Amino acid sequence: MRCFIAVDVEDAQLLDAIAEAQRKLQSTGADLKLVERENLHITLRFLGEISPSLAEAVGELIRESSFKPFRVSFRGVGAFPNTHRPRVIWIGVSEGAEELKRLHARIEKGLLSLGFRGENRSFTPHLTIARVRSGRNRDRLTMALESLLDIEFGSLTISHVRLKRSTLTPRGPIYTTLAESAPYEA
Repeated sequence: MRCFIAVDVEDAQLLDAIAEAQRKLQSTGADLKLVERENLHITLRFLGEISPSLAEAVGELIRESSFKPFRVSFRGVGAFPNTHRPRVIWIGVSEGAEELKRLHARIEKGLLSLGFRGENRSFTPHLTIARVRSGRNRDRLTMALESLLDIEFGSLTISHVRLKRSTLTPRGPIYTTLAESAPYEA
């Protein structure tokens, strides 16, 4: 099964602000695949195809995870590899980025103990909102991206992480929660 570990974005006001940015990007006529509202999340670790038994072990690791809730603020739109050749369009994390990095490192340590290989690149907290499928209207898209560089989207309190299964369909991925971290107890 295809799995990843993530923090879901579930705040209605934040989701509305993200949808507004997505509409602005789509209005450029660029060839985009927008991330559906119900699928918006911060990926902490993509696991890829794993066996059901390994998914159960990762699920146990996630269920045993507990952390003090923290606030994350979202600001500015950017793109990988850059705004002039965008392939993935994302919203940046301002406040809470260091806490997300620490959470990622903790999860990564647990995954290494289960036999996963370490990641080749450093973790950069971001929220993917669209993927670019072709170069159609790239100049207009770049101008729209630059107009969104300093936009404040809102914030979210993160209190849990989830192990998610991703089932790919012709209409887009369907995400199912397999495990969720334990509530924090002071």
